[in-house]
Amino acid sequence: MPYRPIEDYGVVGDLRTVALVGRDGSIDWFCYPRFDSPSVFAALLDDAKGGHFKIAPAGDGLTRKQLYWPETNVLITRFLSPHGVGEVIDWMPVEVDDTAEERRLVRHVRVVRGTLAFALECFPAFDYARVPPRTEFAPDGAVFRGPGLDLGLTTRVELAAHERGATAAFTLREGQSADFVLHEVLPGRGCGVPPSEPEADAEFQAAIDFWRRWLSRCTYRGRWREVVERSALTLKLLTYEPTGAIVAAPTAGLPEAIGGERNWDYRYTWLRDAAFTLYALLRIGFADEAAAFMRWLDHRCHDPVATGPLQLMYTIDGRPDLPEETLDHLDGYRGSRPVRIGNAAAGQLQLDIYGELLDAVYLFNKHGSPISYELWTHLRGLLDWLGENWRRPDDGIWEKRSGSQQVVYSKVMAWVAFDRGLRLADKRSFPAPRARWTALRDEIYEEVMARGWNEDLGAFVGHYDGESLDASSLLMPLVFFVAPTDPRMLATLDALNRSPGDGGLVVDGLVYRYDPDQAPDGLEGREGTFSLCSFWLVEAMTRAGRLDEARLVFERMLGYANHLGLYSEEIGPSGEALGNFPQAFTHLSLISAAVNLDRALSGDR
Repeated sequence: MPYRPIEDYGVVGDLRTVALVGRDGSIDWFCYPRFDSPSVFAALLDDAKGGHFKIAPAGDGLTRKQLYWPETNVLITRFLSPHGVGEVIDWMPVEVDDTAEERRLVRHVRVVRGTLAFALECFPAFDYARVPPRTEFAPDGAVFRGPGLDLGLTTRVELAAHERGATAAFTLREGQSADFVLHEVLPGRGCGVPPSEPEADAEFQAAIDFWRRWLSRCTYRGRWREVVERSALTLKLLTYEPTGAIVAAPTAGLPEAIGGERNWDYRYTWLRDAAFTLYALLRIGFADEAAAFMRWLDHRCHDPVATGPLQLMYTIDGRPDLPEETLDHLDGYRGSRPVRIGNAAAGQLQLDIYGELLDAVYLFNKHGSPISYELWTHLRGLLDWLGENWRRPDDGIWEKRSGSQQVVYSKVMAWVAFDRGLRLADKRSFPAPRARWTALRDEIYEEVMARGWNEDLGAFVGHYDGESLDASSLLMPLVFFVAPTDPRMLATLDALNRSPGDGGLVVDGLVYRYDPDQAPDGLEGREGTFSLCSFWLVEAMTRAGRLDEARLVFERMLGYANHLGLYSEEIGPSGEALGNFPQAFTHLSLISAAVNLDRALSGDR
């Protein structure tokens, strides 16, 4: 089975995990029972042995379409042929008990016109395709038994044995349907009884109702309502409901450059995303989700690690251990190796996370609920530590593997940490060493202005006394470090907005993070443009009053989403999706850019 483009997938989920469903009707990525569990289907990372679950009409000459049921995360894959029109409708029930028997992936197959013959292949490959299943058949389906996990496929369609799992061939006429339910079964149990047609219909309607009821809380009514709502729905899918954490992306190992080594595991939660997450959720009305994520952040403030009080990323339930290993038995997406799980960047020192954390807490205290004194004492301790360590070189926002530097963005965010700490202390009259924090804040500011600015380039640069541009400079006005119309910021905006051939980082609104020739990152090859940086560019131009340019870039970026409105981490040289997919940070940045640009265009400053 050939690799599909990364952008050819939609996602469905149950707020515990997601499945990636291709336009060919194949589920090629599914980790169960959690986002960070070993994969059950991983054809996305090895088309020969990764495992997949495909349902599609047999034969050639098909036209394929994919869409979400309006205002939901229920996915329809539609097949059109001279013989008829058929659909595979995928969803995972959300409002169920968190038990093995209740949680399930539902695939409803129906023919709406004519007659179609379908083929099914369900080939699980447990533990990242390291363990083949032991398949047992029953009148109502099959059970695939693996290490510590048994999955049942329940259906009224007769299944046939295959060395990799189960297959089926069945024909449906207009108005007929068939259901396939993949779910965990307890050890020693069978696959269970398939749902009746009324039960299946009721479950489908319940899924529709859940998502529409949830989305009805969205307060955004601006020009780009549909794309903002799709981003909100995507972020909800990437939320691990038991803790409120949001994964950076639900995939691992998808390459930033085809055939290269830039292949990372994003199934974890970054502290860096905290302020952006809370800002975006609060701005469009999702206070409950913001509060849940704030609780997750609160708990992290109690977790000291060896390199300092905080680690830059954690598992979705807050554990700090993310050991990185390579899966050498997998070929990687289109030969992109090595395939990595875990993430060694968790051990890096990245000083910017303190600013993002304090900014998130400040925003939540202002727009959500007042924080507790206990949390304040922990934040005060973090700022005391930062006061002693902000001068250290670190690995920076882009998690380079070329060694530590005096990263300008890290220093800016250290300034943010003390600034927001002072604001919180004054807002709540909390006890704090105000004089010391004020002195540190001012010292950092003057040092960044002296050493983070390159007079010859006429721009802020990536590291102290450096000579290369960095897209993270776009965040300076967004965090109120400089005014958006400050001459230095306007000059930086102009410098970044030139093409790479002219020394800039932007091509038609698509933004590179940095130029690896001028700022080596310790890795071979190059990467695509970074999707979220384009939305940062939109916000920076919006705040600078360059509204026509901002709108042009924003609406161009909308054209780089996939057919369902989903964004990968990066965009390649031919406009293809690269990197892990879909990426939460990009959708967060889209929401923020849309809200602020819409307000500015409407004259609401």
